[in-house]
Amino acid sequence: MNKLDKTTTAQKKIRVILVTDGDRIAQEAVEKIGTSLGLRCISASGGNPTPISGQEIVELLKTVPFDPVLVMFDDRGYSEKAEGERALEVVANHPDIEVLGAVAVASNTSGIVGVQADACIDCQGHVIDNSVDKKGEIKKDKEQCGCKPIVIGDTVDVLNDVDVPVIIGVGDIGKMQKHDDLSRGAPITRKAIEEILRRSGINYG
Repeated sequence: MNKLDKTTTAQKKIRVILVTDGDRIAQEAVEKIGTSLGLRCISASGGNPTPISGQEIVELLKTVPFDPVLVMFDDRGYSEKAEGERALEVVANHPDIEVLGAVAVASNTSGIVGVQADACIDCQGHVIDNSVDKKGEIKKDKEQCGCKPIVIGDTVDVLNDVDVPVIIGVGDIGKMQKHDDLSRGAPITRKAIEEILRRSGINYG
């Protein structure tokens, strides 16, 4: 059984992992992964778009008995800064919150700057230095030149404006042409979260 470095949240910053997706399938996947890994999850942050404010999410985070905590954000496909990105900005900048990392989810939304990821997980579950698309497939439209992969998604641009130590890119959570299917435990998304935990130095496995 995996062992996770849990810490009670009293009198310390609450460690969170940001997930830039929150539709019904993504929410179910994140909740299941959280349970499987022994993480907490703010289920109320799930929604398409994000249904509550960043301050409301912070208040919910202050009630969890231990961390790390998974928190979802979703802009419902809008290229501009909408509910999800605004809420993420508040949470990530709050003095009581410590962001461990973010799962940056790719989408087909146009007009996006995108964010540099430290790595991506492709639909086969490989940790790679290439960008992935919504299907979790390696993007071949741009030459790799030693730069970090760029993830294009409707709720990722705000990650450029906040302090996120680790960013892992993935395709559409719970989907990716069934490679991340809920019946399989959403293994691609799970691996992305595990990678953030590992790179954050949290005792896992």
